[in-house]
Amino acid sequence: MIVVMKPGATQAQIDHVVDRIEQLGLRSHVIVGTNLTVIAAIGEKRDGTRQALETADGVDKVVPILAPYKIASLEVKKEPTVVCVRDLVVGGGRIGVIAGPCSVESREQILETAHAVKAAGATALRGGAFKPRTSPYSFQGLKNKGLELLAEAREATGLAIVTEVMAPEHVPLLSEFTDVLQIGARNMQNYPLLEAAGESGLPVLVKRGPAATVEEWLLAAEYVLNTGNKKVILCERGIRTFEDHVRFTLPLATVPWLHQHTHLPVIVDPSHGTGKAALVTAMARAAVAAGADGLMVEVHPNPEKALSDGYQTLTPDQFAQLMQECRRVAQAVDRIM
Repeated sequence: MIVVMKPGATQAQIDHVVDRIEQLGLRSHVIVGTNLTVIAAIGEKRDGTRQALETADGVDKVVPILAPYKIASLEVKKEPTVVCVRDLVVGGGRIGVIAGPCSVESREQILETAHAVKAAGATALRGGAFKPRTSPYSFQGLKNKGLELLAEAREATGLAIVTEVMAPEHVPLLSEFTDVLQIGARNMQNYPLLEAAGESGLPVLVKRGPAATVEEWLLAAEYVLNTGNKKVILCERGIRTFEDHVRFTLPLATVPWLHQHTHLPVIVDPSHGTGKAALVTAMARAAVAAGADGLMVEVHPNPEKALSDGYQTLTPDQFAQLMQECRRVAQAVDRIM
């Protein structure tokens, strides 16, 4: 349920309601809006809970949260969440662009890519140090060395670093080297990992699983939010369907639907969403037109020699062209890119 405080409610009154919620065996999440403060009371409702909270000083009303995803719902927070880290801004009319290779392969490769995507206008560098691969014989990433190279690229360019975390025990290590922890599609329902990432305090990017419904995806994000970490980004990367002309089906209608039901920012990954480099720019333009708060694009100096996902990866020149075209679309729909 949501406890809506009266305009002008004092901090002492807010603190009292938080204490009361926790005495009732519920978890409290305070959301300070432009005009009102609301407190989400999360957990199993007991008889008399609503009445106990309605009578507290400073409370305007208590209303139920209808959506199964409680903290992510627009019922709890009307204003869109904006996630900021270094120069990366996602949400609030700003389109953040995260670009880089699927995997960190060498110092030369990651530094060349970082400088190229920054020059084209990206504000964050993506790159996998630990790579989950379908085959155990595929390249698994440079691991710790890859993290060190990402940190070097950040130092050289100022770009925020986004990299995937694969296990709860990896979170402390990755937190030393990265700015945004990415939960990959295969791990979307790895609940201990979601909780560990949330507890890091870093922004967490949650990719949609290839067979996940939107509700399941939002409930995965809820695990992060429930730790008290409000810096969550949703990433639509396509779902598995009967189609075989693309790697995945990229359902862009998801973007406006999410904006109608959650305050969390939504970005789109057209690289995984299509699996074909020739389709990436067109789908990136479409994502911006649909209202996406950001893009995640795979870029490599020489995609033909990439150790993973080269067939869906753009060259630096192709990425620069994508940025030019997407900026024109962003301007047309009153967004800043």
